[in-house]
Amino acid sequence: MPFTDREREWAGKASRYLKARLKQGDVGYKELARRLNEHGLQETEDSISSKLARGTFATTFFLACLTVLELDVVRLDDL
Repeated sequence: MPFTDREREWAGKASRYLKARLKQGDVGYKELARRLNEHGLQETEDSISSKLARGTFATTFFLACLTVLELDVVRLDDL
């Protein structure tokens, strides 16, 4: 099922937010994959790169990323 324009907009916001937080924390995709794997998620550097490039990923992936990046607060204004 194709995304609506609004869904694509929100997907892009979520992707850009995660990319910015990774850069801010000096965490690359390889390190993110390692951290996620420690929490039981099977991710690779390539799978993360693909998800963030597409901008489409499950909420569980988003929340797991926030957890392993130790981000306790997400301000919706930052999205």
